[in-house]
Amino acid sequence: MSEDPFPHRPVLYKETIQYLAPSSPKRYLDCTAGAGGHSEGILTESAPSGELLALDLDPLAIELTRQRLSPFGNRAHVMQASYLQSAEILQMIGWQGVDGIVMDLGVSSMQLDQSERGFSFRHDGLLDMRFDPTQGQTAADLVNNLEETDLADIIWRYGEERYSRRIARAILKARPLKTTGELAEVVRNAIGRSKEKQDPATRTFQALRIAVNDELKTVEQAIPRLIALLNPYGRLAVISFHSLEDRLVKQAFKRESSDCICPPEQPVCTCGHQASVRILTSKPITASPEEVEINPRSRSAKLRVVEKL
Repeated sequence: MSEDPFPHRPVLYKETIQYLAPSSPKRYLDCTAGAGGHSEGILTESAPSGELLALDLDPLAIELTRQRLSPFGNRAHVMQASYLQSAEILQMIGWQGVDGIVMDLGVSSMQLDQSERGFSFRHDGLLDMRFDPTQGQTAADLVNNLEETDLADIIWRYGEERYSRRIARAILKARPLKTTGELAEVVRNAIGRSKEKQDPATRTFQALRIAVNDELKTVEQAIPRLIALLNPYGRLAVISFHSLEDRLVKQAFKRESSDCICPPEQPVCTCGHQASVRILTSKPITASPEEVEINPRSRSAKLRVVEKL
């Protein structure tokens, strides 16, 4: 049996496609292409004339997406870029707006499986964790150069790790750390025995990845910009994988669906804010037991969707 050339299985695929309801001749944006799974579904459902722009910071993801979407010809546009650049890229290709947007946040299974990317302790590799391996600081830079309090703050804020100070202290004693295996072992020893099913290093690795890629700030900045790109009745679907992301998405959707964002104690509205979307998912959509069995990564996934007014 040949190896699957497109290893990343998109989570909540069926639900995302159902909510976006792609059709021809509309236009769509995939902010986080990965291996092109959601993009392929959108282009398939929007035949014969629907178009899609797929973006990703990861050069490997772009290469895989180009391969996967090649059968769709000039209906598919694939570019290596941040979704914060969406407006500029749409303008560049001559689009005024889009009818649907999908964001699949976090790290993909194919990134986790590449030891040289340094995302996972399951495969020993250099501590990197950058989505774009040519830009910015690596996880090794943070681990080996930050002050103890700054490192502990990152592990606490982005990993919600209650042993953050103990872990930061242990990391400083063990410096320099070069590989994922070295870091994971330091974290495990610092925490000691745990009754949790997940590896004790999980939250620390999550925290460092978020910090390296400035993920939360990027998502927070992106949501209002992406909503602005939607045509009337266009939909934005966001899939998140941990509570910090989901909370950000929930709050952003609530703000953009409200006519007033003044403090509750203020008697008269002075903000002038007007709702631009309506929320379609009062509670986040989660994976079915069948999907979780096939793809364990989907267990923590949450899908939230809004529609442009």
